[in-house]
Amino acid sequence: MREHRSVRSSAGRLPHALAGVVAGVAGIAVSHALTMLLNVRATPLVAVAEAIIEVTPGALAEGLIQLVGQYDKPLLIAGVTLGLLGLSALAGVLGSRSLAPANLVFLAMGAVAAVAVATRPGFLTYDLLPVVAGTATWFVVLGYLVSSSARRQPDRAAAGSSAPADSGRRGFLIQVGVVAATAAVIGVGGHLLGRTRRGVEASRRLLRLPVSRGSVPPGAELEVSGIKPWRSPNQEFYRIDTALVVPAIELDDWRLRIHGMVENEMELTYRDLLDRQMTEAWITLCCVSNEVGGDLIGNAYWSGVRIADILAEAGVSPDADAVLQTSDDGWNCGTPLAALTDDRNSLLAIAMNGEALPVEHGFPVRMVVPGLYGYVSATKWLVDIEVTRFDRFTAYWTSRGWAAMGPIKTQSRIDVPRSGADVSAGTRRVGGSAWAQHTGIDKVEYRLDGNDWQPATLGRVPGADTWVQWSGSVEVPPGSHTLAVRATDRTGYTQTPVQTEVVPDGATGWHTVEFNAG
Repeated sequence: MREHRSVRSSAGRLPHALAGVVAGVAGIAVSHALTMLLNVRATPLVAVAEAIIEVTPGALAEGLIQLVGQYDKPLLIAGVTLGLLGLSALAGVLGSRSLAPANLVFLAMGAVAAVAVATRPGFLTYDLLPVVAGTATWFVVLGYLVSSSARRQPDRAAAGSSAPADSGRRGFLIQVGVVAATAAVIGVGGHLLGRTRRGVEASRRLLRLPVSRGSVPPGAELEVSGIKPWRSPNQEFYRIDTALVVPAIELDDWRLRIHGMVENEMELTYRDLLDRQMTEAWITLCCVSNEVGGDLIGNAYWSGVRIADILAEAGVSPDADAVLQTSDDGWNCGTPLAALTDDRNSLLAIAMNGEALPVEHGFPVRMVVPGLYGYVSATKWLVDIEVTRFDRFTAYWTSRGWAAMGPIKTQSRIDVPRSGADVSAGTRRVGGSAWAQHTGIDKVEYRLDGNDWQPATLGRVPGADTWVQWSGSVEVPPGSHTLAVRATDRTGYTQTPVQTEVVPDGATGWHTVEFNAG
């Protein structure tokens, strides 16, 4: 009798162990797919394996290498995978009684993977996305399978037959199979798409473009520790778009169609752009979603072809007042035609800070327009330009309640001190940045605790299309303090203190920070 009960108990645990294993596989598949699509350096599994290598004593590592030779790394990856699936099976068994301990097992596994990823060289915060997605998948899939198994448990007291139990078991196994097959499709699909992305990345790295990196002008950088760099590095430049999967476009496949209210429709290849005269300029881009004091702004040295020259070749109708830009992923925006045909350097950009555009920032070609928020101008992965009129279309964000024109508003920001900072009393340096792209900043003022406004020292900039650093000094007695900043642009407009939200056309208000001195 005891042996029979043990066998029955083991048989009851097997479906839940299987559910745990399938949940583990699903989490691995999702994390692998995201790793490939986001071009993260290594999957969480590989990161854990690398961390194990780092903490393994040298003598032991050497002995293992001597034992298995060149198979050491594949065997390590296999071992980590089997260990993960074993713990997933344990989570499944624990989940048969309560999901809480099962989720704790998955949470611990996710934490280990997150630490491993975060300690790898060149770590970026978004490298954690595959870990987070994989861990969430574990929770969701196991919860689904456990609840499905519970619903299919036969009422043996009423059944009096083994047939209903077999039927319920078959239904459960079918669901497990469907989940496993879905996980396989996600993993393989992500790998294939990621392989295309890696191929495009390789082609991008091999490009030798006729561009320069640009030198930061003397005096643009003020000597105040803590101010954001005047040049924004590519890897730190803000990114806002709607692409869940970043388009990976082969250079030979890229085409830009220019049509609509023009005399001569055109289709340009990447080579066509390279054969034209390159224009290079420092341009600061800003997102309309940037709140007062926010960091959705960046400054870079852009290289490309002036869109005004191309539109002149196309022969724009005098009745046109807009350009509808469309991305490879279908996103679109409407841009005032005047901003693309006046004297500003509105570019079909191919390079950023001396490098071919990063894939995340629009490779192979994007639009850069000084003076306009990105939602009406800065199309990445640009493939279509239609010359038209505003009254003939509604673009992606304008159909969602945002304004049609989107000129950048005059703004300023405090970088030093940070909000909530603890500083020493006495004379303190303060500073930050101000911007009014294609208008220019005339002056910046700051004040402490509501006292008189003080003029700030401004950095030197090459033109009106970039932000400018500002700095100053304040005498700070012990206690709590509030620092405010405001900018005046070259039209004479001074920032309003009235705080508004980012919708429909950008935030307004003075940036203030509160800090403590002791």
